[in-house]
Amino acid sequence: MGWYGELLVGFDLETTGTDPGEARIVSAAVVEAVRGVPARRREWLADPGVPVPPETTAIHGITDERATAHGRPAAEVADEVADALAAHWKRGVPVVAYNATFDLTLLAAELRRHGLASMRERLGGGEEGPVIDPYAMDRTVDPFREGKRTLEAVCVEYGVVLGRAHDAAEDALAAVRLAVAIAERYGDVASAGAWDLHRGQAGWHAERAEGYRQWLARQTRDAASAPVPDATAAEPVPKRGYGPDGAVA
Repeated sequence: MGWYGELLVGFDLETTGTDPGEARIVSAAVVEAVRGVPARRREWLADPGVPVPPETTAIHGITDERATAHGRPAAEVADEVADALAAHWKRGVPVVAYNATFDLTLLAAELRRHGLASMRERLGGGEEGPVIDPYAMDRTVDPFREGKRTLEAVCVEYGVVLGRAHDAAEDALAAVRLAVAIAERYGDVASAGAWDLHRGQAGWHAERAEGYRQWLARQTRDAASAPVPDATAAEPVPKRGYGPDGAVA
């Protein structure tokens, strides 16, 4: 059996917002599991040092008051989370995160913000990884499936039980189970090495980004070439179209 039958480490952050360069960690989880069965978990609650907006509290349930009163300093949390991930990577254990680009970019920003060692420095200059991203894998193996690509929606597609959504530990474990489920459905994913998937995901992400850039360019050209509507004409029928959808943190 390949990588999906061995130890995997789920990772998830709940945050103050959706901009990974500006948002702060509110909670974090690192969950060890084998074939989706949890063996050990670590969880953190952080005082982000900035207010937790009500709209993000509505998503993950952590209020500003709770984070301030019971959260640990953000620098300590970011440092410990980074150490935990680096320790697993040093042993060659894949880290699984849904829409991993968001979580890892945000963690890197927090490390810089607090003057802490980067992930690469913690790895002695080595490459971060392997990272397994079920979001990237699902978009690649089933690109034309309609519907949302949120963690909740994709878990339903693969029959994965998700506990309380937007709880860091539950989301981290669900990401591991989802990675296993995708591998069990698609032989090419199952037979690939963890590092092959890691590097493939970087290419898939670049292709999606380029596709999105081209889609935006088409919308701009269409808007520029469209005739100015006659104010006296009947109400126009809106143009229908589909743009790329994104994952929710």
